[in-house]
Amino acid sequence: MRNIIIADNQDISKLGWRFILERQFGISDITEVQGKVDLLSEINEKPDSLVILDYTLFDFESVNDLIILQIRFEHTDWILFSEELSDDFLRTLLFNTNSFSVLLKDSSAEEIQTAFKEAAKGNRFICNHVSNMLLDNTKNNAKMPVRQILTTTEQEILKEMALGKSTKEIAAKRHVSIHTVMTHRKNIFRKIEVNNVHEATKYAMRAGIVDLAEYYI
Repeated sequence: MRNIIIADNQDISKLGWRFILERQFGISDITEVQGKVDLLSEINEKPDSLVILDYTLFDFESVNDLIILQIRFEHTDWILFSEELSDDFLRTLLFNTNSFSVLLKDSSAEEIQTAFKEAAKGNRFICNHVSNMLLDNTKNNAKMPVRQILTTTEQEILKEMALGKSTKEIAAKRHVSIHTVMTHRKNIFRKIEVNNVHEATKYAMRAGIVDLAEYYI
């Protein structure tokens, strides 16, 4: 059986998981960790672990931390188990990773058991609440596909921006004026409805314009 790690600072959650794992699956060898440093140490020793994580209670800075963890520990699977996760957080995580299952703490016992079974086999599971939320928000905020919104040139410039290239560097690479790049930049921001490079970068990551391996080199 895989090494099971509970990364959660709520006693009721830890006790609940122990009850389910012991009662339903006969698993009593469970490791508990109190912070990110301990978690990384445990995964380093046992990279084939299944981690049950309350992201909101641990010292992660952003969703990008989790994306980097999947790249670093490709044999580790995760169950996110939290009170509430934002739509933007979930879309970014699920678009860029495939090892994270998602449960909210109001999920039924049946969903929790199913999530554990699937995650233990390396399959993703998303609870009904999260699935419905993402679908509803997709319907309410439907937009044209990115390849129709932006021209090929705009996609290329957005990618360069997201990878940290300055306007001057992009202009030199494309053999155009800085003014031309600034015009493209203004049009990109208008089309994807963002106000700064940080928001544009998040959009590029969600849309697959930027490959995560490139971004974290």
